[in-house]
Amino acid sequence: MSAFTKVNFMELEAGGSGNVEARFARKHLESEHLGISHFRYAPGHRNTIGHSHREQEEAYVVVAGSGRIKLDGEIVELRKWDVVRVAPATVRALEAGPDGLEVVAVGSDRPEGGDGERVEGWWSE
Repeated sequence: MSAFTKVNFMELEAGGSGNVEARFARKHLESEHLGISHFRYAPGHRNTIGHSHREQEEAYVVVAGSGRIKLDGEIVELRKWDVVRVAPATVRALEAGPDGLEVVAVGSDRPEGGDGERVEGWWSE
């Protein structure tokens, strides 16, 4: 492995759904310990599916727009340059504000096969 790897998020293939654009850089960076992803949410979009992890801690950096994040039972307002660290077992989901929401998510080591656990219909009210 080389001493460094450089990629451009916008040159990575985008995935996601109609309201969420997602790009994942972990494998492109050849990182052993970090996952880093870019998400762009359409204005007003709310993830109704939450997720948590068994082991992986994450941090979310708001790079554009605004919105909210639901963390277990608490809803936290987000604005540009906010950074939110989330413990593995905390269920979380994001909601975009009127101008959309763009975040960079950073995760720690991921166990073989991943450790994410989805919670369907979690943020529906």
